[in-house]
Amino acid sequence: MAGIYIHIPFCKQACFYCDFHFSTSLKKKDELIACLIKEIEIRKDELQNQIIETIYFGGGTPSLLTTQEIHSIIDAVYANHTVIEKPEITLEANPDDLLEEKIIELSKSPINRLSIGIQSFFEKDLKLMNRAHNSKEAKKCLEIATQYFSNISLDLIYGIPDCTHQEWKENIQTALSFEIPHISSYALTVEPKTALDSFIKKGIIKNVDDEKAEEQFNILIDELQKANFVHYETSNFGKQGFFSKNNSSYWLGKPYLGIGPSAHSFDGETRSWNVRNNSKYINTIQQNKLPIEREILSKKDRYNEYIMTGLRTIWGVSLAKINTDFGEKYVEYLENQSKKFIEQELLYIENQILLTTKKGKFLSDGIASDLFLLNLK
Repeated sequence: MAGIYIHIPFCKQACFYCDFHFSTSLKKKDELIACLIKEIEIRKDELQNQIIETIYFGGGTPSLLTTQEIHSIIDAVYANHTVIEKPEITLEANPDDLLEEKIIELSKSPINRLSIGIQSFFEKDLKLMNRAHNSKEAKKCLEIATQYFSNISLDLIYGIPDCTHQEWKENIQTALSFEIPHISSYALTVEPKTALDSFIKKGIIKNVDDEKAEEQFNILIDELQKANFVHYETSNFGKQGFFSKNNSSYWLGKPYLGIGPSAHSFDGETRSWNVRNNSKYINTIQQNKLPIEREILSKKDRYNEYIMTGLRTIWGVSLAKINTDFGEKYVEYLENQSKKFIEQELLYIENQILLTTKKGKFLSDGIASDLFLLNLK
């Protein structure tokens, strides 16, 4: 089983914290969609006839596309790949795009899952992040979307300057009031060269507080646990039966094909990525060439990736898999490196699976980097 990710590199406006690849100009939208379809055709054999179980429209803002444009891309996937009978087909969407007419149209399309970028229900937070929607639009779109879609995820951001713990709890409770079955939540991160980075350096916006972010992360865990959500990955919480199949496939090491500018692909041993430039992408695809770079992952790279992804999930890192895929020396190395984190109650081993404790979840990426293999003789 494999997945296909389609990157739609357009947004109405730039969020201050975002460092994903996108353009606020839609001038090349028609050309780019034609090239997405062409890239799907050119790369149809890369997944070696694996069956497609997920199709994911990410961005950027995929909800800027018309339903007809979305259809044309999905049709290209079906024309060039074998797809399971009921694939998970997700569309990332912003609340200001999800008017009732658009939601109804999407509900009649092959799209069967919405991932809605709410981020916060407070006006001051949305303005600080330069989001294109307002709080009223966020609530209205969820009110309508839940009437037509049963599988909905929404994004929330914690650690926002001046967002109190009480306001953060209100954000969570507002999300839960719509009976959403999946929530993805991320700490506000200051990426280099973003507007947020610049504003913080100039003193226009307060810097993020890591201690506060960790506290709000733990509030999130507690509140969602009470609501019977499973914390199945560091940033993802779902009701049973509503885990993201697309995201889970990444963490479980399944192959996926990334279509569009800046999109990444993985086949188990090779990682590749497209150019982060719409014009270069279009010009290259129009010449029947791929604007792509590839990297063959070494045994050490594959081990490190498994540690990174495994520690973020409820499935953890299997010592048996490490032994089978990499050998005894890797198991010994991992056990030795893990000792201090086990003593600090950040990690634990259960049934030969290495897992993070509740205390260790917020620190999982940092812990993983300390478990990485740099050299093994």
